[in-house]
Amino acid sequence: MGSLLVNRNEGKALGNILVLGGTQFFGKKLVYKLLGNGLNVTIATRGLNKDPFGDKVERLIIDRENKSSLEEAFANGNWDIVYDQSCQSPQEALDTVGALKGKAKRYIFTSTQAVYEYGTQWREEDFMPEHFSFDYKSRKQYVGYEGYQEAKRASETVLFTQSDFEVVAVRFPLVIGKDDFTGRLKFHVDKVLNNDQIGIANPTCRYSFILSDEAAEFLYKIGHSSFSGTINPGCAEDISLKDLVGKIENRVGKSANIINDAPVANTSPYALPGSWSINTEKANRLGYQFSDLHTILNELIDYYFAIDQDK
Repeated sequence: MGSLLVNRNEGKALGNILVLGGTQFFGKKLVYKLLGNGLNVTIATRGLNKDPFGDKVERLIIDRENKSSLEEAFANGNWDIVYDQSCQSPQEALDTVGALKGKAKRYIFTSTQAVYEYGTQWREEDFMPEHFSFDYKSRKQYVGYEGYQEAKRASETVLFTQSDFEVVAVRFPLVIGKDDFTGRLKFHVDKVLNNDQIGIANPTCRYSFILSDEAAEFLYKIGHSSFSGTINPGCAEDISLKDLVGKIENRVGKSANIINDAPVANTSPYALPGSWSINTEKANRLGYQFSDLHTILNELIDYYFAIDQDK
């Protein structure tokens, strides 16, 4: 993957990094990448689960729903870049902005393509957080997909309108990889291999994806760039669920059993009421290139197929 055309300090990495979360999936990859580039990394989590970083990181214990815990944890810190992997409500965003006032230069927020309505090839300007109105609620009050969408939209709004640091909102599409703990792509491969029903009501809906390695790489490099604002990273192509399942059929040599209505356990985890895809031309213009979607899907399908054959 390429780098941004304009980098800070002639490519020299900014040294003190705070990662809120960063112990799962591509957040973990981000932390390893930061450490591999010789940066001083502090991770801030609830401290409930052991992380794999040993003595290579500093640790802070925080509760995103408790403002005072943030103020206490960040009281003596100063960071060049903050990566936020764990914000789930505008109240958490507001409390974090207050606790980090004067203590951070850049803030890289892991957002989502869910800030857009259903549809295909959404561009960054199709959702402008500065104009979004909302009520402050706790993360528990944001229920389901609509709640997740509102929470991320409102969090972006807080960060762009109420902070004193540079902000980047990275609107990720669906993240896939061999380390995907959600198992959503593997779900489809397993169902085809076992001739189980797959519930897909809208097989023509189209989706965008990004490889987990490239998600971490993008976060790392966008943090050390001069860019601020909103941005869509990911593969240039999108794909329908029908074509995704067809690709699986072709590679494993079996036919899928797709039905319109299925029990929850058999319903595709990608089956949303509409398409969910983004336009990544802005990231491309800034110098980023992402892997071909069909190449990475083929490789992952083959990987899951091989796992099944080894059982």
